[in-house]
Amino acid sequence: MTEVDVAVIGGGPAGLAAAIAAEQAGAKTVLIEREPRLGGILKQCIHDGFGLIRFGEKLSGPEYSYRYIEEIKKTAVQVYLQSFVLRINSCPNGFELVLSKSGGIDRLIAKALILSTGCRERTARQAGIYGTRPAGVLTAGTAQYYTNILGQLPCRRCVILGSGDIGLIMARRLTLERADVLGVYEAKPTPSGLSRNIAQCLDDFDIPLYTSRTVSRVFGHDRLEAVEIAAADEAMQPIPGTEERIECDGLILSVGLIPENELAETLGVPVHPATKGPVCDQHCMTEIPGVFSCGNALLVNDLVDYVSESGEEAGKSAARFALDSNFITQRNIAFLETDDNFLCTSPQLLDLDRLQTETTVFFRSREEQGKTTIRFILNGKDIFTKRYNQLRPPEMERISLRLSGAELKNGGRINAVMENSFPEETFPKEKR
Repeated sequence: MTEVDVAVIGGGPAGLAAAIAAEQAGAKTVLIEREPRLGGILKQCIHDGFGLIRFGEKLSGPEYSYRYIEEIKKTAVQVYLQSFVLRINSCPNGFELVLSKSGGIDRLIAKALILSTGCRERTARQAGIYGTRPAGVLTAGTAQYYTNILGQLPCRRCVILGSGDIGLIMARRLTLERADVLGVYEAKPTPSGLSRNIAQCLDDFDIPLYTSRTVSRVFGHDRLEAVEIAAADEAMQPIPGTEERIECDGLILSVGLIPENELAETLGVPVHPATKGPVCDQHCMTEIPGVFSCGNALLVNDLVDYVSESGEEAGKSAARFALDSNFITQRNIAFLETDDNFLCTSPQLLDLDRLQTETTVFFRSREEQGKTTIRFILNGKDIFTKRYNQLRPPEMERISLRLSGAELKNGGRINAVMENSFPEETFPKEKR
C-alpha cells in the first residue's frame, strides 16, 4: 500500500496546478486521472483566449494545459492515468483511497485530499425536454469532442439551446465547419454567456440569439428530425400556444454545468446550495479537515486562469496540512453572509487563525444590475466598498479584502450587500 502526503483527484487545469504546488511545498504527491491523458476539458478547447491573466498572452486550451503538463514532468509527482477512485474511507493516518487501475485494484493512504474533479453538463432530460431519444441531441461539450478530437461533424443543420459559453463557442465552430446554425435559444430573458463570446461567436457570424425562448420537444426516431420551440415564461417554462416546429438534424445543449462532487458527498462534505460545490474557507479547505476542493468542482469559473489559481492555493494548503503536525483541526471560523442580490460567493468561510494579508473573494450577481455598489460590512463598519457600472451573472467578479483576525474574533461574521443604485455624481466616469 502506497502512502503519500497529498492525493489530487482530477488531472485538469486545477488538479495540475494543485499537484505542482503541493510537491513544490515539500509534500509527497500523487495525481489521479481517469482519462489516458492529462489536461481535462482543455484538450478539446482549440479556440484561444486562455492564459491572459496567468501568462499574459492568448493561448488555446491545449497550449495552456501543455505548459502545466510540461511543468509537472519536472517534479516528483507520481501520476496515475486511467485510474478511477472507487471509494474513499477515513482512516487514522488520513484517507484510504481504493483505485481501479489498468493493473487491477490498488490502495493508497493520503494525509490530505484535493478534489479537482471538474464539472459535467446538464442533459436534455435535466433540461426538461421531452419526446423520443433520437441521435443528434448532444451536449455542447460532446459536440466539441466530436468536432475537435474525433474530426467528425455531428450535424449539418442545428439549433443550440442555451447561451452558455460552450454553446456560443460551438455555434461559431460549427459554422466554420459549414454547418447551418439556425439560432441560439435562451430560456432566460438575458444571455448566459460572456459578452465577448456573444460578440465574437454570434454577432461576428450573424448567428441569431433568441431570449425567453426554449425547446419544449424533440421529434424523430433514429435521427433527430425537428424540435419544437416555444416562448418561455418567468419560470423558464414553455407557454402553451406559442409553439413552432423547426426542421433540423442536431440539437446542441448548453444549459449549465454541475460540479462533480459525488466523492465529496461520500465523505460527508457539506455542499453549498448556490455553488453546488463544497463549502470552503479561503484556503480551499472544506468543513472536513484535510479535504480540499478547487477549480470547477468548487465553483464553476468563467476563466481557466482562476481555476489554476484556486488549484495552487489548494495545493499549498494541503501540503501545509499534511506536513505540519501542529496544524489545528478545530478552526476558528468566521462566516461570510450575503444578501439576496448575490447569486453565490466563494469562499463562504474564513479561517481566522490563517488569515493572509489579502483574502480573495469571488462572487456573481443573481440578476443583471446597472450601476451598483458592493459593500462588505464588519460590526457595522464598511471594510470594503466597490462600485460597478454593470454586473451580469455570467461574469464572475473578483475582489480582495484586507482583514484583521482580531477584529473578526469579536464579530465572527462579515455581511456583504449589493445596492442597486447610488447618486450619479459619485460614480467614477472611467470604466472599471
